[in-house]
Amino acid sequence: MKIVFMGTPDFSVPSLKALAESHDVAAVFTQPDRPKGRGKKLSMSPVKELALQKNIPVHQPEKLKNNNEVFEIIKSYQPDIIVVVAFGQILPKEILQLPRYGCVNLHASLLPKYRGAAPINWSIINGEKEAGNTTMLMAEGLDTGDMLLKDSIKLDENINAGELHDILASRGAKLLIDTLEGLEANNIVPMPQNDSLSTYASMLSKEMAVIDWNKSAEEIHNFIRGLNPWPVAYSYYENQMLKIYESEVTSQKSTEKPGTVIEVSKSGIKVSCGMGVILIKKIQLPNSKPMYVKDYINGNDLKVKALLGKEK
Repeated sequence: MKIVFMGTPDFSVPSLKALAESHDVAAVFTQPDRPKGRGKKLSMSPVKELALQKNIPVHQPEKLKNNNEVFEIIKSYQPDIIVVVAFGQILPKEILQLPRYGCVNLHASLLPKYRGAAPINWSIINGEKEAGNTTMLMAEGLDTGDMLLKDSIKLDENINAGELHDILASRGAKLLIDTLEGLEANNIVPMPQNDSLSTYASMLSKEMAVIDWNKSAEEIHNFIRGLNPWPVAYSYYENQMLKIYESEVTSQKSTEKPGTVIEVSKSGIKVSCGMGVILIKKIQLPNSKPMYVKDYINGNDLKVKALLGKEK
């Protein structure tokens, strides 16, 4: 198939790589270079880096909507199909209708659950026992198109969003190849989504990452792993921001106020929650790197009975 590929972040890279090895990727569309890091140096997207390595033409429009120039560029490639993987822009109707096989999107959830920007994170935050990818024919709504193929995996209770991201990115590439083969052979029956079962996975922000210690140990554990590696769940210890990367649910109970540090050892920091006790294993305080509690307490003090919570 002759493909126009649209994608931007790391998640899209395995898909582009797989498609470039098995099909004719005529062009890549990705987001414009953005300032990154402390120096705010302009950086290209991971998809652009791979496309340049493979000598695939790259286009970086600020917007697709009401952009006739972009429409004409895509049309000039005469794609059989447009493949979209975490591109970051909504495709207008005239582009959706352009290719012979339409536009296919790889979405990192088991649709219709977790439509939207952050399906991997919210599936973990909400304590789902399985996750996966869905390929779909794109429609004008947000992740509302007819479903093509699905691939699901069972979730370990300690997997974090970064680990699940890498697994789904890799498996998604294979699902895409299977989807294109199925469309070409005309043996996939598109299945409409049941909108009444849909849920929305909103964008993440640093502001939403503060821990509510009144929640149960299990809910807080899910929150911590769902926000690792970004934006990272946090609380405050003696007015310093305490980022928490790794935790574990214990079988302990506590009558202490939620947020109270009840024990500090090489195993970690035990904190009383609204229900149960959580063991915090990996932390980061200001001006230091993320480290395991067993390493941190070698040269630093963490007080038992301290109350974690909001900045005073």
